[in-house]
Amino acid sequence: MSLRDLPSVERALSTTPAQALRERYGHDWVVGMVRDCVEEARLSVRNGAAAPSVDEIAALLEEKARRLVESHPRRVINATGVIIHTNLGRAPLSREATEAMTGVAQGYSSLELDLDSGRRGSRQDRLQAILRRLTGAEAALAVNNNAAALLLGLSAIAAGREVIVSRGEAVEIGGGFRIPDVLAQSGATLVEVGTTNRTYASDYEAAISENTAALLKVHSSNFRVTGFTHSPGTGELVELGRRRGVPILHDVGSGCLLDTRLYGLSSEPRPQDSVRAGAGLVFFSTDKLLGGPQGGVIVGSEALVGRLSRHPLARAVRIDKMSLAALTATLLHYVKREAPRMIPIWRMISASPHEIGERAARWREAIGGDAEVSPVKSTVGGGSLPGETLDSWAVVIPGAGISQGARGIARRLREQDPPVIARIEDERVVLDPRTVLPEEEDAVVKSVREAVL
Repeated sequence: MSLRDLPSVERALSTTPAQALRERYGHDWVVGMVRDCVEEARLSVRNGAAAPSVDEIAALLEEKARRLVESHPRRVINATGVIIHTNLGRAPLSREATEAMTGVAQGYSSLELDLDSGRRGSRQDRLQAILRRLTGAEAALAVNNNAAALLLGLSAIAAGREVIVSRGEAVEIGGGFRIPDVLAQSGATLVEVGTTNRTYASDYEAAISENTAALLKVHSSNFRVTGFTHSPGTGELVELGRRRGVPILHDVGSGCLLDTRLYGLSSEPRPQDSVRAGAGLVFFSTDKLLGGPQGGVIVGSEALVGRLSRHPLARAVRIDKMSLAALTATLLHYVKREAPRMIPIWRMISASPHEIGERAARWREAIGGDAEVSPVKSTVGGGSLPGETLDSWAVVIPGAGISQGARGIARRLREQDPPVIARIEDERVVLDPRTVLPEEEDAVVKSVREAVL
């Protein structure tokens, strides 16, 4: 068959599905969609495929229209065992946080109104008070993510001057976002010191000049260097900075406010520890180990945070009302000392292997067939605690003997409503209950039964 066998745009538009779509969405929009479908078919024919019929073009049109107008992103069930899954939106929010977002989204809110005086207020005031209490900092500022927090800090503090960074900390922090690039964008000049694996306070001191604006310490939150290594602690750099009149900026990464060692994990730097050590500014994410919505927070000295809040970039990266509401509700869980049982990711982290095993056994019994319960490892994920795992149990579905094997099962699970996201290991589909919310269990069981039948 050749390109001459392709249905024309006019013929495809005359089909019943195309006419129905034109009535719903308008002529011009559907014409553009039909042209896209015909062009895709033309490319396929040039690559050796058979020319589709007009009915096949119409079916493709319907599928494209459905995908384009469906809600996005869709809610999915995370059965991968990766707790903070970047591709799946990182941390799920607590009920209180989602209710807070819904409340301000469905009507007007006191975003920048002081209800006591009736005058204009600041969207940051309440949040600042909570962050000061939780971290011990003099001042705080919330923005739309941690990359923006760091960019704002460097732009306000170090534009046109030098910032000293350990060579081992001039890292990429995700999505191609690199510390040297952030420094360049802020207008600051990067001065690297030390080596990839070993840097000393004396290396920083030797590089300090009259043009030095700050010493920047960056937590390697998504990788780990082990063996013959050394890095000065925050307190050691703070002491150096005090002697030489240079502030310390510390990007601690995931915004962990709890002691991870209590949950069988290695120590993760906490913002309050850096503040206590004397860092001038501390930057962290709010949608990782803090367990809130996407956002970034800066805490530190009143003088330095004040400079950031007055910088023109502060308005460009300010936090929106719904994220602000969710973040405030999330932080209140910490104030009330209820975070481990109220914030979903901390419930997942703290769940015992015995508890997970009992849930997996219930799933296996309900699913039946060749499903098995097997010991596995869950991971924290999301650029937090690299290499750290938690003992867990999972329901395992062998791919052998099933149409298209494990990948076919995983695809069919993604096609369910809601989609179920699993992982594949050794040609087996692995479903880890640790990352599945209790109210999602029935949907998982139903989806698995449908996917393997």
